[in-house]
Amino acid sequence: MASSDTRGSLCRTSRTRTRHWTADAIPDLGGRVHVVPGATGGPGLATTRALALRGGRVVLAVRDEERGRRAVAGLTGPPLDRLPDDGRVVTVSSPVHRQGRLRLGDPAGERGYAPTAFSNGSKPANAVFGHELHRRLTAAGRPVRSVLAHPGYTATALRTKDVTGLARFFYGRIGNPLLAQRPERGALPQLYAATAPEAGGGDFIGPDGPGGLRGFPTRVKPSAAAADPEAGRRLWDLSEELTGVRYGLTAS
Repeated sequence: MASSDTRGSLCRTSRTRTRHWTADAIPDLGGRVHVVPGATGGPGLATTRALALRGGRVVLAVRDEERGRRAVAGLTGPPLDRLPDDGRVVTVSSPVHRQGRLRLGDPAGERGYAPTAFSNGSKPANAVFGHELHRRLTAAGRPVRSVLAHPGYTATALRTKDVTGLARFFYGRIGNPLLAQRPERGALPQLYAATAPEAGGGDFIGPDGPGGLRGFPTRVKPSAAAADPEAGRRLWDLSEELTGVRYGLTAS
């Protein structure tokens, strides 16, 4: 696992090497297994396609089995108990992680639920988890890398599916078609995080354009809250309590 000094060097190098990085730079992935959530559309489907085209075996993690089967049929190409030493876990967040609120006291919304607020709250949770996993892997001496990524502002059906009125008009007529990136571009940061040799543990990869909304993959700075070790410990403990799954990785 790279030290802080080495990671600084990697950051400088990555500015040169990752300029306009595209999926064409993904190496051969034969023998590797990838689990992609949300793989029936948007960046998830584009990520699945790109990994499969490079010879990777892809497991689609989906809510709708039939949509998952259709996604598999439409592809054009060929977990954490024991990942190999060169394995990676990529946690996908969003620029919204800077504004969303981590809801550790009421994770299921039992004391009040609002779709947008809880959706936004999941983004800092993802970022906190990715950093905590990196700390625990490092403390355990495991070379597995925990890398974070976000797609920027990318056109997806989620932006128009559960909204009405002016919001539906904006996202449907202006946001998605005029301002948002295509899914293939939005998938690049997570593809880079999953495959680029210079993507280090604890790195956060996002678009290099203004506000991190569009562009090509680069290393970006997370919010201070996302890297807070105490928040990470609390989220990890809560996750183990709710899921009953324990990986034996202790806090640093």
